[in-house]
Amino acid sequence: MKFARLAALAAVAAATLPAAAMAQVAAGATVYGPQGGVVGTIVSVEGGVVTLDTGTHKAPLPENAFGKSDKGPTITVTKMQIDDMVSQQLAAATAARDTALVAGAPVVSAGGAPLGTIDSVEGDAVVLASTSGKVELKREHFAVNQQGALMALFTAEQVATAAASAISSE
Repeated sequence: MKFARLAALAAVAAATLPAAAMAQVAAGATVYGPQGGVVGTIVSVEGGVVTLDTGTHKAPLPENAFGKSDKGPTITVTKMQIDDMVSQQLAAATAARDTALVAGAPVVSAGGAPLGTIDSVEGDAVVLASTSGKVELKREHFAVNQQGALMALFTAEQVATAAASAISSE
């Protein structure tokens, strides 16, 4: 999933905070917005990326987007702004996936290896003709990766195991 616009929003937020105001954030901390309202709770901090749970979405934000106040960590955007941005990005990702998810479309694995092609799409049921055999998956098991390729959210090994199970149960 691409979070370029959210990252841009966070970069603007971070640019407005003086370096001395940068707060150390930690999992479990409540984050407050520009008017002091609760924006969400920090789920994790890993490699400079803070996962903020707004109650609606979990948004990855750069650690330097946070400042501090008497209440705790702050950010210069509201819960509504973060939720709107993430909702827009999810809708765009779903639309891109649904456009790419057609019979004959090539599919790569979660690791980027060629996996096969889409055999058929009927509603949420998708049949993948993999190199190991046909596997029925759900629409939600696919995404469009950063290179624009249709990607199954599984490794080639997982698909091969599922194909073997499907063959043995026939």
